[in-house]
Amino acid sequence: MLPAQQGSFRLFRFKRIDVHVHWSWFIIAMYSVSQRVPNYTTPAWAVLEYVMLFVTVTLHEFGHALACRQVGGTANQIVLWPLGGVAYVAPPQRAGATLWSIAAGPLVNVVLLPVFIGLGWACRWAGLLENNPDFVHFLRALVVMDLSLLVFNLLPIYPLDGGQILRSLLWYWCGRARSLQVATIIGLIGGVGLVALAVWDQSIWLGVIAYFLLSQSWGSFRAAGALRKLEQLPRRPEFKCPVCHALPPRGALWVCPSCKAAFDPFATAAVCPHCQHANDTTMCPNCHEARPHRSWDASIVDA
Repeated sequence: MLPAQQGSFRLFRFKRIDVHVHWSWFIIAMYSVSQRVPNYTTPAWAVLEYVMLFVTVTLHEFGHALACRQVGGTANQIVLWPLGGVAYVAPPQRAGATLWSIAAGPLVNVVLLPVFIGLGWACRWAGLLENNPDFVHFLRALVVMDLSLLVFNLLPIYPLDGGQILRSLLWYWCGRARSLQVATIIGLIGGVGLVALAVWDQSIWLGVIAYFLLSQSWGSFRAAGALRKLEQLPRRPEFKCPVCHALPPRGALWVCPSCKAAFDPFATAAVCPHCQHANDTTMCPNCHEARPHRSWDASIVDA
């Protein structure tokens, strides 16, 4: 289950994006810092190293959020938790838009890598590394940390960035639902592989990560099945989504906000047949955008 705003507090706001930190993050932070302390002569360096990990993960998530906005999507929240960070992004339901929204996160790590390496060379040239083993180890840790985040996130295991990038690329060839099915099947296989690695390495932490990835892949696999069924439903050619121009499916697939009963707004002029509530807007099952029902008229969209 992904972290939500519940159980977290807002740390800061930038570019209208709220950054929250989950309470459990502090427990892992204290443990992680304690593991780093033996590498330095003073605990301050261990704290600084973990702060830089925090900064790197946050920049990674901002890469996702800002890229999503570039393609017309919605991204207003980032939550940092023990397993890393989650940018809640909702890009337009197009392969290219999704691909850029996801790929921008790892690209941040790609950009940071030469920055950290260059910083090390500059400090060496300036003589700042002589007789300062703590600083040397800190700079090396920055490079290893950023490279590790990059490699791990690019594993083709859904919902890691690599798995979502694979899904976006497959989307071009086999469509929205089938691409999600294929990516999640690969994610399930990869998750089982991580479980085996966790058992072999006797790593509880890796086991927790593997369980999280497996649960997310399984949930997305089931969602892909429902999406496949939705795609195969007959359509109404007399209506079009005013945003993505998709034809709405036939059937009682919408829920009345008043009585919570399922109905088909395109068969009843958006009036619920159960409670007679008139719905002003209708949500598109393809792009999830809600627009005035009268704007769904195909003749208006095409005009």
